[in-house]
Amino acid sequence: MLNISKTELVKRLDLDEFDSGKRVLHRTHFEYFNRFLIGFAIIMIIVLFLPWTQTVTGNGFVTTLTPDQRPQTIQSPIPGRLETWFVREGDRVFKGDTILQISEVKSEYFDPELVNRTDLQIDAKEQSVESYDFKIQSLRQQTVALQSELQLKLNQAANKLEQAKLKVVSDSIDLEAARTNQTIAERQLERTATLEDEGLKSQVDVEQKRLKLQETQAKLISQRQKLLQSKNEVTNAQIEISRTRQEYAEKIAKTRSDLGSAQSDQLDVAVQVSKLQSDRANYSMRNDLYFITAPQDGFINKAIKSGLGETFKEGEPLVNIMPSNYDLAVETFVEPIDLPLLHKGEHVRVQFDGWPAIVFSGWPNASVGTYGAEIVAVETFTSSNGKYRVLLAPDNIDDESWPEALRPGAGAYTIALLEDVPVWYEIWRQLNGFPPDYYTPESDSKDDKKK
Repeated sequence: MLNISKTELVKRLDLDEFDSGKRVLHRTHFEYFNRFLIGFAIIMIIVLFLPWTQTVTGNGFVTTLTPDQRPQTIQSPIPGRLETWFVREGDRVFKGDTILQISEVKSEYFDPELVNRTDLQIDAKEQSVESYDFKIQSLRQQTVALQSELQLKLNQAANKLEQAKLKVVSDSIDLEAARTNQTIAERQLERTATLEDEGLKSQVDVEQKRLKLQETQAKLISQRQKLLQSKNEVTNAQIEISRTRQEYAEKIAKTRSDLGSAQSDQLDVAVQVSKLQSDRANYSMRNDLYFITAPQDGFINKAIKSGLGETFKEGEPLVNIMPSNYDLAVETFVEPIDLPLLHKGEHVRVQFDGWPAIVFSGWPNASVGTYGAEIVAVETFTSSNGKYRVLLAPDNIDDESWPEALRPGAGAYTIALLEDVPVWYEIWRQLNGFPPDYYTPESDSKDDKKK
């Protein structure tokens, strides 16, 4: 009805008389919709003022709490060749169980009697050390004997020198006596010659006195000769003392030189013995390394080197083992901008891959399928992925335990809980791209106030 004509049909018809008119014109469905809109607006306003927990999320995986509980590879400290496997992949092993036997690849260790032959060398060298001990003792005794003999020789030479000096004194006295006799003989000859001139003495008396004078002169010369000989003997005695000292000094020096050489040779042999003993210990330990054993209780995950006869270098991984006793933890990674918001001891919610969950990040108490955790370590340097590593441990005090079927390596999604803020504030922060509010744990703030 476009109402083109001047006659208005609406005024001439009463639509209320028709059933369709009654149904359409008198319904108030728009009033219910308005009520719904008003109620929804009120609810949304109320929701805007509800508390919302700010969070820091991260992705990681399940690991173990301590490093010795994590999967590890077993290496051989020596190069070798695979000989025999004693386990299969998936087998449970206990600490000390033999996993693998290897054989030697270096030619210097091929001799199966290497340890026994080294023992023989050690015994021979030890006997050589004992022989040097005997030689050193003999040389020391020889040195003492030479010193004693030197003292005796010096005493003997000193006595001889003293005798020579006394003989010099005696010969000096005899020389003075001979001089006196010569003087007396000369005077007697002069008196006798004078008496002969006076006729009181005969020529024979004069000749006798002259003969006696010649005898005294001969004795004087002889006595001088004896004195010179005595003095010469004193000089010889002194020379003998010096010669004796020099001779025995050379002998003692030679003996001491031999003693020093023997001691030096003994030390060289002792060093060789020590080196051989060290080699023997190394050989024995090397023999023990031919059997690769389990360092702790666990399960054989994977044989990295598997083929018999396959060679490997020292330090090369041979087999991977997973410890059977471990404490689960989660290793997650967060952005550098979120690191100042995380502290040790704070609570975190964790969602594990494979376990269904309904997560409300702002309302952790309303989430289903998440598990409690606690921050135990925060890395102070970025990892290779440019994020910081955070280690989480189970928080079973006020929460249920982690699933028993959970194994290291499973994926995990973590939600670190921060401060509570209104919903409208969180929406405003997200729209502006601002980071969460700087958060400090209550314990830290109390400590700061005390300081």
